[in-house]
Amino acid sequence: MSRREIVEIGHPVLRERAREVTRGQLLSEEVQTLIDDMIETMRAANGAGLAANQVAETVRIAVVEVREGNPRYPYKPPIPLTVIVNPVIEPLDDELAQINEGCLSVPNLRGEVLRHVSIRLRYLDREGAEHEEVKRGLTAGTFQHELDHLDGTLFVDRVTDPRTLTTWDQFERYRRDEFVERARRLVERVGS
Repeated sequence: MSRREIVEIGHPVLRERAREVTRGQLLSEEVQTLIDDMIETMRAANGAGLAANQVAETVRIAVVEVREGNPRYPYKPPIPLTVIVNPVIEPLDDELAQINEGCLSVPNLRGEVLRHVSIRLRYLDREGAEHEEVKRGLTAGTFQHELDHLDGTLFVDRVTDPRTLTTWDQFERYRRDEFVERARRLVERVGS
């Protein structure tokens, strides 16, 4: 395993729609190594997720994990390591929530994004097994963020009000407490 460079906003690969992976490709040594490298890269950067095009690979693969005590996202509920291949998301209803998001490919910037509160997620795992799961709350938002990457969309494209854009320092100073309280209420109401 090795860490890969995380490309940043402005790099054209972030605006490309990633291509689906066949089961044969998925099980190849090349793609399995990519998945291992993505996990290591995400963990080293204290991310909550990482899509393949963030490391300049245009395949529909993302990894998601939130560990206890993540310094970037201490308010997020834990998410066990999940490798999603060819993911598809279906909103379960029309309920949306304002989520304050950041991104490893958009360093030092955060903003408010509307996300579906409840989604159905279908994907293959790294061995090619099919999964169908319901995700709610902040966890649902995390998976939507990663799927956006695979479609060539960045969170800044979804910011509902540009006045919510802030650096990490200013978020911590002026907006963190209010957002954490909103996030806590959302988690209490719908789960993770």
